[in-house]
Amino acid sequence: QVQLVESGGGLVQPGGSLRLSCVASGSIFSINYMGWYRQAPGKQRELVAKITSGGTTNYADSVKGRFTISRDNAKNTVYLQMNSLKPEDTAVYYCNGVFGTNWGLRNYWGQGTQVTVSS
Repeated sequence: QVQLVESGGGLVQPGGSLRLSCVASGSIFSINYMGWYRQAPGKQRELVAKITSGGTTNYADSVKGRFTISRDNAKNTVYLQMNSLKPEDTAVYYCNGVFGTNWGLRNYWGQGTQVTVSS
């Protein structure tokens, strides 16, 4: 019912920046929260950042001060501004959200976008 489409990933050198976007479309009545997870090869998927319906943000300690999550509710879009990127940030980044739909609250995932930080 809800589709999440990420964009903005790519290859960047250490210290560089990227901005990820996630657009939610479909029959959306409300957004409980939206956020970003990432998964590196051989590692567990981890929460990077999220923003609640009230605008409260949370960040993983590893990205705090470097990444910023923001949203545009009118466009059902969230962004992840990633600055001062490190090789350790290399991962597939997934958009995630809980939405109010015709059938109540539902959790949805995007397809993922690759972020590679390498010199």
